[in-house]
Amino acid sequence: MDDFSNMLTKILDFPSESKIDDFIFELFQFQFQHVAVYQAYCKSIQRTNPSSILEIPFLPIEFFKTREVIVNNTKAEKVFMSSGTSKTGRSRHFVKDISIYELSFLAGFTDFFGNSKEMVILGLLPNYLEQGNSSLVYMVQKLIDESQNELSGFFLNDFSGLFNNIHQAKSQHKKIILFGVSYALLDLADKNVDLSGVVVIETGGMKGRRKEMIKEELHFELKNKLNLTEIHSEYGMSELLSQAYSMKNGVFKPSKGMKILIRDTTDPFSYLPDGMTGGINVIDLFNCYSCSFIATQDLGKITSDGFEIMGRFDQSEIRGCNLLVN
Repeated sequence: MDDFSNMLTKILDFPSESKIDDFIFELFQFQFQHVAVYQAYCKSIQRTNPSSILEIPFLPIEFFKTREVIVNNTKAEKVFMSSGTSKTGRSRHFVKDISIYELSFLAGFTDFFGNSKEMVILGLLPNYLEQGNSSLVYMVQKLIDESQNELSGFFLNDFSGLFNNIHQAKSQHKKIILFGVSYALLDLADKNVDLSGVVVIETGGMKGRRKEMIKEELHFELKNKLNLTEIHSEYGMSELLSQAYSMKNGVFKPSKGMKILIRDTTDPFSYLPDGMTGGINVIDLFNCYSCSFIATQDLGKITSDGFEIMGRFDQSEIRGCNLLVN
């Protein structure tokens, strides 16, 4: 990758499975050369010349709270921020080219759920709307626009308006997608309404609004009260431009351009076999202008069908690096 101009072309001409490892190494070299924060981190842990994907350094996600992770001498077209429930502040993702994000989430959504132009897209994401600069809100708004249906839209706390639009969409025999943050879906479920036939995509957690619940308990309650056979989930974050989706049973499948690795919680540079729980590392090829190698604070495991989210670290530590110190 000699310059920035051919980066988008390489993303669009997505590498075949047989060439994906070569592309990942090429991407590492590009970001090591052109992303100052990532280069400094790699040097600080003395890992600048990996010989395999497992040797590529993964940037701790906390860096997005204190540093501008973007290619050098580049102005961000858009800055996304995480939800503000963390005591240590909100993460910021400086996105050089917003069209890359749109390409990523539109392709991923279509692969999992179909063409948004044939659907009614609804958003129940009050805290994201209130705080602003949300990558999730941007994605859902784009899907709403793509649907070109007057019934599509966001609903802050207007449950009656939401029910009305769902009723009308059903009468039009439209496929209905409802993105909802977990606590708002529970508020909706307390109304004991029938959402049978609606594809509910849960995301985002409780955001301090309700007591935390394990996924199985959350989905059981939502299915029981909303008359649904399945609850779907979206796994994404402001620091990533790709998403994974769970269609049932809490098993996520990454979208095109996203790869999941599980690191040892006691040694961030060692990896665990399938079925064992550890820290989730994400390779996101669409993060080409920031950092494609992210060590998250989530715990999970690889399964035969995808991967599962098991929770989060109580105390996340970054070993071998003091770059977070201001």
